[in-house]
Amino acid sequence: MVSFKWCCRQKEGIKLIDSNDNLSQGYIKMAENAIGTMNREKNLNLQFGISACYYSMYYSLYAVLMKIGIKCEIHTCTLEFMKQLLQDFYSKEDFKLINKAFASRDISQYYVDKIVPKEDINFIMLNAPYFLNKSKEILSSLNEKDINGIRGKIKEYF
Repeated sequence: MVSFKWCCRQKEGIKLIDSNDNLSQGYIKMAENAIGTMNREKNLNLQFGISACYYSMYYSLYAVLMKIGIKCEIHTCTLEFMKQLLQDFYSKEDFKLINKAFASRDISQYYVDKIVPKEDINFIMLNAPYFLNKSKEILSSLNEKDINGIRGKIKEYF
């Protein structure tokens, strides 16, 4: 388990950058494409369908980070950022959903001797479009006060 403090101290961990609406919209497009891949692959290659499902959520979350002006190349740290600093925007259920998708992708990609439970696959694939839409809503509602408040909390860790 990673800590927020640890993530802020890693070279590829949580870093403050300039907010970038173009990158934010680019990640939303990638998330939308990943939903399409998930829908296409879920009956052809389940491993890729699960991976695309996770990335649809991850890219949409990363779009929110780009809007705030946060860069992070460690997935577990991006998820920790969501848990610690975006609880006013994403619910505990949203966090559980993306965590379940992350774990499912991890199992399906790296462990040939493990199987992702069918109910987990159905749950994450059914809810991936919801997560994407939630991220889009957050992007449209984020204001300068929200962004500055989040960025201020991060500065405490540097």
